[in-house]
Amino acid sequence: MWSSGEVVLRREVRNDGFVWAQFPVVVVRDEPGLLATYVGSGTPFEFPPGPEAHPWSSRAAWEGNGMLMLQRPGEAYAVFVFWFGPDREFRGWYVNFQEPFRRTLRGYDTQDLELDIWVPLDGAWEWKDRDMLEQRVREGRFTPEQGAAVLAEGERVGALLDAGECWWDDAWASWSPEAGWDRT
Repeated sequence: MWSSGEVVLRREVRNDGFVWAQFPVVVVRDEPGLLATYVGSGTPFEFPPGPEAHPWSSRAAWEGNGMLMLQRPGEAYAVFVFWFGPDREFRGWYVNFQEPFRRTLRGYDTQDLELDIWVPLDGAWEWKDRDMLEQRVREGRFTPEQGAAVLAEGERVGALLDAGECWWDDAWASWSPEAGWDRT
């Protein structure tokens, strides 16, 4: 387990083993049922050279308010918390489907699985990037079995949301980073 305030490396590792993005994150909480990490404003990104550019490769660093990532061991998604504007307005939850995180000596690895769900404060949840998941299967980046498993997990999470069931605490919406955790 890591301590609050410790900086670890989050890597996105593709099926072929290629690390196509990595960046430092600050550990907010690390306990048996939850890993919460923070991408501070100004956090530098690193994109190792390779066969395909990461979607964020035009960015040198995280822009705007930071982002909190809530992940449970073994889960194939994380819940991202974003804030907007100078008043850090919270607008909803972002469910990012990804491989369950795997701890490494320097941090943790995962793979973004393209599919996302947006859960706004004032409305029904909606799919994001479903077409991108299908495209990645067509390109051979994900196997058809992986694509089907991601979609099934998305349907499962969507059903939980429809039933009003979510495991994360609403208090995370008003969470603020410690002084010095942002780099700008």
